[in-house]
Amino acid sequence: QVQVVESGGGLVQPGGSLRLSCAASGFTVSTNDMSWYRQAPGKERDMVGSISTSGGITKYADSVKGRFTLSRDNDKNTVYLQMNGLKPEDTAVYYCKAVVFTYYDDRIHQDVYWGQGTQVTVSS
Repeated sequence: QVQVVESGGGLVQPGGSLRLSCAASGFTVSTNDMSWYRQAPGKERDMVGSISTSGGITKYADSVKGRFTLSRDNDKNTVYLQMNGLKPEDTAVYYCKAVVFTYYDDRIHQDVYWGQGTQVTVSS
């Protein structure tokens, strides 16, 4: 069964740090597309960053560049989002997204899986 589970959210003061984890099961993070999104109250869900299967190339939203870092631990089958220099505007529910590729019926299929989300609140 394919599943992604986020953890690591919480309350932190401005300027503080948090590390979010996305533990995957039923597929391998190193061979499928992984990304983090966030959704603030009353706003759309936006991508924060992504990590590619090939070379582990990372991309980030402009709002988090230089502060957030995506990484992957293949042994633990987990993707991380290290967040430094947190700002009140980073407050949101953070979601892990997996795009899992499988081959059957003579073609490649893509299925999208979301975690349940983890709340990050930046406030003094």
